[in-house]
Amino acid sequence: MGQTIAEKILSAHSAKKVCAGDITLAKVDFVMAQDGTAPLVIKAFEKFGAEKVFDKKKAVFVIDHNSPSQSQGVSALHKMMRDFASKYGITLFDIGEGVCHVLLPEKGLVTCGNLVLGADSHTPTYGALNVMSSGVGSTDLAIALLTGSLWFKVPQTVKVVLKGKMPRGVFGKDVALAIVKTLTAQGALYKSVEITGEAASLLSMSARFTICNLTTEVGAKCGIMEADDKTARWLKEHNAKKAKPVFADRDAVYEREAEINISKLPPQVAMPHTVDNVADIEKAEGTKIQQAFIGTCTNGRTEDFEIAAKILKGKRIKRGVRLICAPGSRQIYLECMKKGYIQAITAAGGCVTNPGCGPCVGTHQGIPSDGENVISTANRNFKGRMGNQNAFIYLASPATVAASSIEGKIADPRKYL
Repeated sequence: MGQTIAEKILSAHSAKKVCAGDITLAKVDFVMAQDGTAPLVIKAFEKFGAEKVFDKKKAVFVIDHNSPSQSQGVSALHKMMRDFASKYGITLFDIGEGVCHVLLPEKGLVTCGNLVLGADSHTPTYGALNVMSSGVGSTDLAIALLTGSLWFKVPQTVKVVLKGKMPRGVFGKDVALAIVKTLTAQGALYKSVEITGEAASLLSMSARFTICNLTTEVGAKCGIMEADDKTARWLKEHNAKKAKPVFADRDAVYEREAEINISKLPPQVAMPHTVDNVADIEKAEGTKIQQAFIGTCTNGRTEDFEIAAKILKGKRIKRGVRLICAPGSRQIYLECMKKGYIQAITAAGGCVTNPGCGPCVGTHQGIPSDGENVISTANRNFKGRMGNQNAFIYLASPATVAASSIEGKIADPRKYL
């Protein structure tokens, strides 16, 4: 019987062949925790009486969720992370470096065939690089940090086949939302979502990261894409270790398959208050907005700001609208400045913040007021996600967010392209 990508990766890290439903102890290639979870990881690690981490070169802490600190209490947690990283010799990306799920691939820390754990739910983002990456709880991450291994139940796999070609005005985020709509919020609970098809091979790496990022929103254990020449080039450009691509067998067994033809897909919008409440742009068009946000681990990459800048250049955002932009990393920030994207956004009336999670977390930047509508490139629109239970969050592509900020209402970006 053939194997899926997830089954093959777990087999390679367990030193035995495993299939969906098996329980296995697997060695991990890399672990990560961010400032919302790392303090809990540290406390659990210390309770174990541990004296060293399994491999200091295979672990990293990232301060991105509350960056820079907004309170005395958060500053104490950040200090805890800095002290731990210094004591055990692991890498710490401090304030201004960027978002964890942008940084790990950007720094060449993960590559094809890796098994990666992160104490953050959107760790499946690295699946764009043919990595099996999963979000885990802080105690599990502490165990992996100590031992270099963790127990897994091998997931069933849902295969998503993307067909057709991307229409004008449609981007990776629109495809990702279409997948979430098709599978639904719990449609792949603890499953591996394997994304393939002719349309998938045409996607940019930025779009692939966006799509794998949103597999979390269907409950997936991981989202994985096939590696190709684009993957290899990206990894080489980012000085990653030699890639060992993993492909599913032709006779691999899938729990189910979903086929999505994107050729006639219009821009998509996830309506409040669930990510799978997805509609074509026409159904959301005209909804007044007070805030717009471009950034996060979903859409905070150079390509995203390029798209927004092209729409905003020479224009002004609507009076009464706040446009907030947060680059995914310092490197992206510098690239966007060099290419004039930051200047175009700022000249249009936008506000560019430091690299990090920004308003997405809802703790310290860009918290909306009661009754306000926000259109965002982030990955979640649950009540209170941006810090106010009484606000309404719509999710869309950077193009749709940029167009909407100009009109002061949710707008179809195709007229601006």
